[in-house]
Amino acid sequence: MKLFDVYPLYDVTPVKAEGIVVTDDKGISYLDFYGGHAVISIGHSHPHYVKRIKDQLDKIGFYSNSVQNPLQEELAGKLGRLSNCKDYNLFMCNSGAEANENALKLASFHTGKSRVVSFKNSFHGRTSAAVAATDNPKINAPINQQQKVTFLDFGDLDALETELSKGDVCAVILEAIQGVGGLDEPTTDFYQKIAEACKNNKVVLIADEVQCGFGRSGKFFAFQHHGIQPDIISIAKGMANGFPVGGILIHEKIEAYYGLLGTTFGGNHLACAATLAVLEVLENENLISNAAKLEDYFRTKAAEIPQVKKVKGRGLMLGLEFDFEVAELRKKLIHNQHLFTGGAKDKHVLRILPALNISEGHIDTLFEALKKELA
Repeated sequence: MKLFDVYPLYDVTPVKAEGIVVTDDKGISYLDFYGGHAVISIGHSHPHYVKRIKDQLDKIGFYSNSVQNPLQEELAGKLGRLSNCKDYNLFMCNSGAEANENALKLASFHTGKSRVVSFKNSFHGRTSAAVAATDNPKINAPINQQQKVTFLDFGDLDALETELSKGDVCAVILEAIQGVGGLDEPTTDFYQKIAEACKNNKVVLIADEVQCGFGRSGKFFAFQHHGIQPDIISIAKGMANGFPVGGILIHEKIEAYYGLLGTTFGGNHLACAATLAVLEVLENENLISNAAKLEDYFRTKAAEIPQVKKVKGRGLMLGLEFDFEVAELRKKLIHNQHLFTGGAKDKHVLRILPALNISEGHIDTLFEALKKELA
């Protein structure tokens, strides 16, 4: 049997990783400024993370949600406190796509409506309603196109109000910082007006924090830069540092009932242990404030490179915009400088998504490498 060939692969085979250093099968070490799509939030093989999972595996790794799991209660309490989202309830699943799928389903249940408003260049997942709400026709199969989704531009308040006034919209979903799309953001004024319009029209506001959440933006959630309160918050990637975990935070005004949502693997014992480990490290090592602080340093270093036309994003969810496509630059950074970086739908943007415990020295190394390859 062969693998289903859907991934273009770089000729690198990692076999070990620690901190932001990834070592391949030839013994070559690379600095990881991409974190596997913003997944590695506290560094590879963080000792507290490894111990938490090993200790849990010695006890129990999995059982279904048909029995009590006190780790879920512990996680919900700690997540509510650290994120300042105590007015929400937690439902756990396994990925960002599944998180958004459940968010959209819940919004439809809650409102009795089915149309979704999303935004251009958005990415919300690769399944059913989540992929329908993603602005990429290439990955939206005919079976997914049965979903009713309207895509708007950031800032187009008139179009938003027109669509919501039609009375058939169940949810507005948006990323406070677009990940795959290329680090574009709504303005604070527009995000606040979205929230107000959703409230006035009894539409559920979904904050997709799958990539920008869990401290990456310099606040626990990126929507918190804008002073709004979503109805549902979707989470995943950096949530468990590589263990497959996702979830949604559901405002307590949306009531649960038995059978409304469900999952086999979501919230299992190992998933909870992994997520708790991440929360403990974020808190104990002040990594969210580190992300906020390093954004300023990153922007200062970027200003030294004339080819950089714009720095996009917040915290340690950042993009460097050039006037050329960056695919070849990414290859050179990997093969010549031994650095992992990311691309975007906007082919002129180089994405930088490192672990939140990097240092100014690591950023210096990144920019020295960039200078060499751009010279």
